[in-house]
Amino acid sequence: MKTFRFMDFPVYKASVIYYKNILTITERINDYSLKDQTKRAALSVVLNIAEGSAVKSDKEFARYLEKSLGSLNEAVACLQIMAEINLISGKIYNIMLEQSENIAKQLGGFKKQLSF
Repeated sequence: MKTFRFMDFPVYKASVIYYKNILTITERINDYSLKDQTKRAALSVVLNIAEGSAVKSDKEFARYLEKSLGSLNEAVACLQIMAEINLISGKIYNIMLEQSENIAKQLGGFKKQLSF
């Protein structure tokens, strides 16, 4: 068994890219609380996948994937607020929303593959 198996998960890789994109997007945002919360939510998506991959049961891993999905929803809400108050463009928001939907689908599919 690979020690850090999460590194091979497509959803983990997509989440890392998502987090990097969030870092780039929030770089120029001056609203510290919104910027920080968005970054922390996006990082939480990644970290819950990694942490969950080390647990003993699929049922417990599924809970971590649900936490990732919750954090993803939080990041999307932050992005929507940024778009509505013109901190990011509609184009950037739509790109990130598409990435968010892709990750959400991957998380759901991954959870369905678990046996519990």
